[in-house]
Amino acid sequence: MAANQTTEYGIDVKTLIMASMEAKKYAYCPYSKFPVGAALQTENDAIITGCNVENACNNLGICAERNAMAKAVSEGHTRFKAIAIASNLDKEPITPCGGCRQFMREFGVKWTVYMTRTDGTCEAMTVGQLLPESFGPDNVKN
Repeated sequence: MAANQTTEYGIDVKTLIMASMEAKKYAYCPYSKFPVGAALQTENDAIITGCNVENACNNLGICAERNAMAKAVSEGHTRFKAIAIASNLDKEPITPCGGCRQFMREFGVKWTVYMTRTDGTCEAMTVGQLLPESFGPDNVKN
């Protein structure tokens, strides 16, 4: 997908990708040296960014995608249209890890994930396509 396209939701994909690339600049990744940025578009078109933040105790770090979603939730947003993810990968697009896919699933399966390359091109999939046959809020009975 070209970065200058607009989706069925009226999202300016280029704006979202550029925001994810800007967020990548703030990544704290002294151990992996693998910076990742994310830009999340909420249902009411707010764009909320996040970056990966590593920790000397590896399992305490947080991915850019989960950082952006947690930040969005802390600001009152729980319905999302899309997220763009940026890294320094040139040939293949950056894809969300399994933990991030499950975290995304909490907020629905029909929103779009734009997985970018450094040149701004991207692959687009829904959360449902990234995590088929998933476990989500509907599976939890109170």
